[in-house]
Amino acid sequence: MADRSYGRGAAILSLGIGATGLITFGYFSLASHSLSESEYGGITLLWSAVFITVSVLYRPVEQLLSRTIADRDARGVHGHEHLRVAGTIQLALGLLFAVVALALRGPLQDELFNGSETLYWILIVTVLAYAASYFARGYLAGHRRFELYGGLVLMEASSRCLFALAVAVGIAEGQAFTALGMAAAPIVSLAVVPPALARRLPPSRLRNRPDPATLDAAARDEPSASDPALRADAFGTTPRGTSGEPDFTLAHGGGFAAAVLAIMLCEQTFLNAGPLLVKAGEGARGAALAGFVFNVLLIARAPLQLFQAIQTSILPHLTRLRASGQGDPFRRSVSLTLTAIAVFAGGVALVMLAAGPFVMDLVFGGDTDYERGGLVLVSLGMGLYLSAATLNQALLARARAARAAGCWLVTAGGFVVFLLALDAGDRVLQVEAGFLGAALVLCGLLYALYRRG
Repeated sequence: MADRSYGRGAAILSLGIGATGLITFGYFSLASHSLSESEYGGITLLWSAVFITVSVLYRPVEQLLSRTIADRDARGVHGHEHLRVAGTIQLALGLLFAVVALALRGPLQDELFNGSETLYWILIVTVLAYAASYFARGYLAGHRRFELYGGLVLMEASSRCLFALAVAVGIAEGQAFTALGMAAAPIVSLAVVPPALARRLPPSRLRNRPDPATLDAAARDEPSASDPALRADAFGTTPRGTSGEPDFTLAHGGGFAAAVLAIMLCEQTFLNAGPLLVKAGEGARGAALAGFVFNVLLIARAPLQLFQAIQTSILPHLTRLRASGQGDPFRRSVSLTLTAIAVFAGGVALVMLAAGPFVMDLVFGGDTDYERGGLVLVSLGMGLYLSAATLNQALLARARAARAAGCWLVTAGGFVVFLLALDAGDRVLQVEAGFLGAALVLCGLLYALYRRG
């Protein structure tokens, strides 16, 4: 039953997020054909800056909510302190961003966006709007409202793409209008939240279901392994009192969020350090070359949109299995996910080997030639990276966020050092090879940590 529940949730999300990935690909394809190389480079840099920031700042709260709600639900714990803690953290992170971004207006506007005031303010508005979006995502995922989660991200991508489409067909024009879609997207997507809150969330199918281990233990008049009095809560703390109510405090929630924040920072380093460092090191042609590198890494980035379906559903699923002591279904879910990723990545690599340059030229146009070998390297790196992300979710479900964060920090640091050390020659190939190598190391470290569990 647990595996079917996870599979159904992942399937529902895959429909919405799979379409989201294609629409996001369409947004950049339309922008690439409608704008000059320099203007398109500005769009990709804005995108990188936005999603580095929101993923690092806000996804920890999404993961915190998803995991905590699932754990409390599986153990029948009630109360709203987890929402207050998560809301406090999210609000503090949003305010921190606003203060830092306003203080660094000069460098951001002049150096990152080449003096564009419009792109700077779009960055501010977009990042602040995503605070509410990611809080809603964590809430919906924890309660397994995957159809609403999928609707939220699909509406976000669709509304953003409409701005690029308007420029492509001539209704509007320019880089600024294309970029404005990024700010509008998270605001429009929140339209799915009021209907979700207007009606009561259905009770979990697990909440009132007796645990078989509990029933067997009760029949023998013995304590159960699932008894809250004998088991630590999701964050490794002992429930207080005799009521089984977990001691969920800002310190506990903040510790988990801090570890995930470090992981998210490393994740964005893998995906965005390449274009940003290329832009910084290539002078006048940096923006155009950064756009080219960004296009190549979309081979890894676009599947991550689809993988969100698995990533979003597997964390609460694995957390519920761990909370109820179901070790075999836990391991089986992870193994099946890794197998599916290997098959998918192998298929993408074969497509890139057979027709990669043709596909990239067709989608993005331009005069730059895409190297077949480099595209295959990124495809293989994508498979290893998705496998690492799966193992990371398993470690978060096991309350090993801090150790997982250590693996990410070591690998991301090595990736950046590699790119900085090799500042001459074929910069695109360096990014492609560095991404594959870093993904391999990261996957190996997380797998070793997972096997020790």
